[in-house]
Amino acid sequence: VNRREESSGNIFADLNIPEPSLYLAKAELANQICTVIQEGNLTQIEAAGILGINQPKVSALTRGNLDGFKCDLLSKFLNLLGQNIEIVVRPQKSRQSRSRN
Repeated sequence: VNRREESSGNIFADLNIPEPSLYLAKAELANQICTVIQEGNLTQIEAAGILGINQPKVSALTRGNLDGFKCDLLSKFLNLLGQNIEIVVRPQKSRQSRSRN
């Protein structure tokens, strides 16, 4: 029996993790940091120098281990990497019933 469930668009909500919006925001910020580091051909040591943290913390960040990283710190990292951040607020989509097949 195959059973599929349509995603809500937030994997953390789909997994019933508390505060899914916070986890999604952190993941999106971390993804952008990783993209900038990669596109800039920065080593983890170079990135650590720019961000003011040690290389093991950069390694943790690039591996998706976001414990200890808050959204404001991740935003600061993006600024230090030369990125501007825009925050967009819009009404939530109503939770549509999920189809089950």
